[in-house]
Amino acid sequence: MRQRAARDQQRLDSGAVTSPKDLSNLQHEIASLAKRQGDLEDVVLEVMERREAAQERLNELTERVASVQSKIDDATARRAAAFEEIDGEAASVTKEREVVAASVPADLLKLYDKLRGQQGGIGAAKLYARTCQGCRQELAITELSEIRAAAPDTVVRCENCRRILVRTAESGL
Repeated sequence: MRQRAARDQQRLDSGAVTSPKDLSNLQHEIASLAKRQGDLEDVVLEVMERREAAQERLNELTERVASVQSKIDDATARRAAAFEEIDGEAASVTKEREVVAASVPADLLKLYDKLRGQQGGIGAAKLYARTCQGCRQELAITELSEIRAAAPDTVVRCENCRRILVRTAESGL
């Protein structure tokens, strides 16, 4: 567009066009080209401004993504450390359980494992203040009387959840 406007201006300045009508048309075309060039430059400027705004937004979002990724990496590292700690504790508790299980009669251990499978991993519960800590139900007076009368080495079970009840000084008997 600039080349065409320069060429037309050169023709106008050279005096090669002598007809008034042609001169008027040439001047009108030069003015039209100048207006069109101005409009196009405005569009280019607007596009450049929008591009800069988009680039700034892209940079901002890129920083946010990096920040979030950093947080994710940190959380992942903490999770891995927690899993490691849990795995270590699980191994230690498993060894302790094996030692304790060796001293428990086989039939009682079999009952405990069966109840544990049925009750979501908890086969025995503490009897605390006349309440089964497995199902959180207070035992009836008749049940408490039966448990109180039972020998200390007798296996007693909760009538509600059927778990083995572990009696302590805090049982409320």
